[in-house]
Amino acid sequence: MSIPTDVASLQIMAHVYKRASLQSIFNKTVESLVEQVPYIDWVGIYMYENLNHKLVAASCLEDDLKWECNGELKFPIKNAAGEETGMMIVRSRQPIAFDVTDVSTLETIASAIGQESLVS
Repeated sequence: MSIPTDVASLQIMAHVYKRASLQSIFNKTVESLVEQVPYIDWVGIYMYENLNHKLVAASCLEDDLKWECNGELKFPIKNAAGEETGMMIVRSRQPIAFDVTDVSTLETIASAIGQESLVS
């Protein structure tokens, strides 16, 4: 199950390391994960502003699958100081969609986004 996630990760990390704009990185992340990984149906990236959660990128803004997803993973986005600055949420309609390598790869993506958010 993890090969598509790894392919999407390579595309995302290339975008991160090219030092693209933060919004461009967010958009590439949600786009790559949904397009490359057949069992990921929705991805959203939220950044924290004061006490609010602001959706900054999503694979679909009209339908976040909140009520019809069977699998959901949440990954904190932390800056270099270790402060949580956001959250990446990945949802699937499949009940058992993610394996441990998916989790590890998605954690790496969230970490890279967090490190880049401090630089940008």
